[in-house]
Amino acid sequence: MARHRVDMLDALGMIWSVSDARFEAGLDWARVWAAEHGGSLAAPARAAVGGYAIGAWLSGLRAAAEVPEGEPGALAPERRAALEEIDPWWCPRWPITWQRSYAVARQWWLESDGRVDWAHLSVETEFEGEQLGRWVRAQRAGFAALDQEQQDLLTALDIEEDQELAAARAAAAAKPKVSRTDRFGVGLAALAAFVEREGHARVPRTHKEGGTSLGTWLNNQKARRAKLSPEQLGQLEALGVAWWDEILAEVGVLPGWAARDRARVRRLALVGRGGVRHVVTGSWSAASR
Repeated sequence: MARHRVDMLDALGMIWSVSDARFEAGLDWARVWAAEHGGSLAAPARAAVGGYAIGAWLSGLRAAAEVPEGEPGALAPERRAALEEIDPWWCPRWPITWQRSYAVARQWWLESDGRVDWAHLSVETEFEGEQLGRWVRAQRAGFAALDQEQQDLLTALDIEEDQELAAARAAAAAKPKVSRTDRFGVGLAALAAFVEREGHARVPRTHKEGGTSLGTWLNNQKARRAKLSPEQLGQLEALGVAWWDEILAEVGVLPGWAARDRARVRRLALVGRGGVRHVVTGSWSAASR
């Protein structure tokens, strides 16, 4: 096409590439977002500005930035450069959630004129929707494990490693991990002690047995019954644990009835099979059916 015709079309606002036009539109909104968030593009995936889904747009570009250059779907170098001009850390090697929290800490630091005593910042401090106090404490405890560039970013805000917090973190990490199977064994032993003493397995929800929140544990096992192994189910049943769907079926309660009166059925949790049979065959059962 002749140059003068190209110039005429440009003067009329001709869009030569829809992809480029969409990128430029997103870039304009990215500048708006960054201006409102301390220069950071660490927007949540669902973030929007001016009705534009800036979070989704940036997430897509970060995914493209992970594709090796030259391969299909890779982010063009000029687009990467345009984003880095707004925020050099728009696509960091570490999780974007870390960068988002850092941006909030930096904003706090800037609004405090760079005079922040991070060591005495309350762990409950919240700022811009982020748990700033908890995050700062975690960085000071795990400073040594961070990427060098992350450490440099924190140091620029005067956030440094806390030796005591780091030691406590290391000690906690050194403790042996308790598997779900081991936790089940602890709960089962507590239940066995309860049954031996009380003569039944109807544990009150708030009951604790020797330091184990037995009532809560037992309710959790019932809630995740479908995920328990046959051996675990057998161990619970051997101690007299009752599954309410079986009890209600035994006394002739229809599934639909049980659903409608679930709250009442739960209040019978301490009655036992005989108590349930007595209630559901009495006036309450007749009225409910």
